[in-house]
Amino acid sequence: MRELELAGIAARLYALPFDDFVAARTAAAKEVATAPGKGPAAKQQQSLAAAVRSLPKPSVAAWTVNMLAARQPETLRELAALGQSMRAAQSALDAAELRKLAQHRRQLLAAAVRDAQAVAAQQGRKISGAIATEVEETLRAATADEGAAAAARSGRLLRGLSADGVDVVDLAGAVALPSLAIPEASVAVPSRVPTSSSAPAGARATKHAAPKQAAQPRLQAVREEPRAPTPSALERARAALDQAEQSAREATKEALRYAQELDEARALAAGLAEAALTLRKQLEQTELDLKSARKQHELVAAQAQQAVRASDTARRKEDLARERVLRLGNTPG
Repeated sequence: MRELELAGIAARLYALPFDDFVAARTAAAKEVATAPGKGPAAKQQQSLAAAVRSLPKPSVAAWTVNMLAARQPETLRELAALGQSMRAAQSALDAAELRKLAQHRRQLLAAAVRDAQAVAAQQGRKISGAIATEVEETLRAATADEGAAAAARSGRLLRGLSADGVDVVDLAGAVALPSLAIPEASVAVPSRVPTSSSAPAGARATKHAAPKQAAQPRLQAVREEPRAPTPSALERARAALDQAEQSAREATKEALRYAQELDEARALAAGLAEAALTLRKQLEQTELDLKSARKQHELVAAQAQQAVRASDTARRKEDLARERVLRLGNTPG
């Protein structure tokens, strides 16, 4: 199978917008399968097409990290370098340096998540809070484990990663084509998925990059290499505990701050609820008064109409009486 050609196709597929992946994968597999060829070459093309069709679609969180790998690789390089520094400080039992690096990691992770959200938005997808949390956990794992860092930088991540600070990160099923070397530079953003007709150019570019790729660790090698126990394992664990305790203290302070804000919010809500109840009662009384006033208005209006009619009747009687007096006054006696 043409591993380099498959790697090129996969790199470009996993750098596409999330909703374009399936259609692009289908188109790429079809174009590879229909490429001209006879005998062994035709079989290789069919095998390559099947491999392209079997490339899994990543989760949204994994796709977001892939966008960082494709478009802002410096973010992942910085996190990987920080992870190396943290492991070195842990090996040296330098608790003060670990605390300093842990604080720096929190800042870098926050900035990296913001970068990831921005890159995803540029590709037409808004990242929810839950996905952002999964992205942050994946990037945190990349600082805790060399294999996780390689997986994140591969640009072919399929699912989120998690690290507990003690065990190595589980990478089973986490990366597409895990046996291929991790490229040093980011993958160029494709205008379209490469086809078999573009394979020679890709092959030439790969040949030029081969010495650099050969020096890169393979995901399988990283994951299969066991960590040899050392006499300082207990000291390392203690240093990690010191770091965890520091993180826990800071988390407790933050939790207390939020608890205080929650109490203040509750008190404010209770005051507003009481004020709203008073206003509702006032509104009910006002509505009753308005209803009574309307009835009074209707009664007075009816009485006014009766008074007008009575006044008209009295005027007519007055006019008749005046006319009678005039007639009687004009009659000769």
